[in-house]
Amino acid sequence: MQIKPILSALRRHKAGTFLIAAQIALTLAIVCNALFIIQQRVAHLSEPTGIDEPNIFVIKSEWVGAPAPDQADAQMRADLQALRQLPGVQDATPSNSYPLRGDGWDDAVRLKPDQAQDSSGSTIYFADEHFIDTLGLKLIAGRNFRAEEVGHMDMRYKLAPPLVMITKALAERLFPGDTAVGKTIYLIGGPATVVGVVEMLQAQSVEHWASDFAYRAVIIPERLNVSLGTFYIVRARPGQLDAAMQAAAKALFAQNPRRVINDDDGVLSFSEVRSRAYERDRGMAILMGVICVVLLAITAAGIVGLTSFWVGQRRKQIGVRRALGATQLDVLRYFMTENLLISCGGVLMGAVLAIAINLWMVTRFEMHRLSLMYLIVGVVLLLLLGQGAVLAPALRASRVPPVEATRSV
Repeated sequence: MQIKPILSALRRHKAGTFLIAAQIALTLAIVCNALFIIQQRVAHLSEPTGIDEPNIFVIKSEWVGAPAPDQADAQMRADLQALRQLPGVQDATPSNSYPLRGDGWDDAVRLKPDQAQDSSGSTIYFADEHFIDTLGLKLIAGRNFRAEEVGHMDMRYKLAPPLVMITKALAERLFPGDTAVGKTIYLIGGPATVVGVVEMLQAQSVEHWASDFAYRAVIIPERLNVSLGTFYIVRARPGQLDAAMQAAAKALFAQNPRRVINDDDGVLSFSEVRSRAYERDRGMAILMGVICVVLLAITAAGIVGLTSFWVGQRRKQIGVRRALGATQLDVLRYFMTENLLISCGGVLMGAVLAIAINLWMVTRFEMHRLSLMYLIVGVVLLLLLGQGAVLAPALRASRVPPVEATRSV
């Protein structure tokens, strides 16, 4: 089929041709970046925490009366003893926070006391000797804390533990190609010796600002005494999570009723913790998906509407071509080719626009650069959508009989 007559016809319908091409371009630009955002959000949703999520739940116990640090620590130890004695509980540990909580303690880590620039950011977890077993962490080097090494501290105390455990990601950051066990690191309060390395433990925050140290954590052998309360992380025995969650709160109130455990977030399974942590990411992915579907539907409808309008305008012209020997397949091929040319122009403009939008988002929101694969997928999708949308009007055009050539307008 000759392209020149098609281009000539398109020049006579400049406005409609430009509008459809512009609509395809805008749809491609938005869909490519939306699919890229969806992929990033979905990948973010499935990031591992490094803990035994199916069997873990957390309890937020708030004290009544703001006890003194020694009283609070004694209460914590009594609570932990009560929790560990429950039939459905495998182990329990106190902490200032936990993965995906969204809030906690972050600190800088240095390798020298007078270092001007931090070696890494890090999440700080306060723990006892039960922390590793409770969370189901894998110790890959060194050893766990001993009971006599675990103390307690108030928020006002200086963070200067004599020894710590760190995650593999932090060890590789601080000591690439070397063992971290036995090395000294410097926290805000002073030096600490690394006695153990755990394979993986995610930070408490999933926000973008914490992504640089998402799996870099320092575990401190201290029970943090906060006058407002504390968190208990509990690991249930397999298959006994629900029963352990119900029994845990009752056991704590029986041990000491001078506490508050909220119905809303006082006791949460880790599946609930994950759901709440990634609620915004899930919502964003759904919103982007809806936008993609709506834009693709509007673009398809625009192509169908414009092609149907052109077919109505050209019925006599089509009839003349049929009378001169053009087959139904020739007419069908004409409209399919015409739409393909418009679509190709649209996707070319759209590819440039998609890259421009992505570069703007990279500088504005610190997002990653758009992968070429998403651009290719978007181009193929829009071309297929255009050809699919024009098929029905093109089939109607191919059925125009030759007798239309003899009818008056």
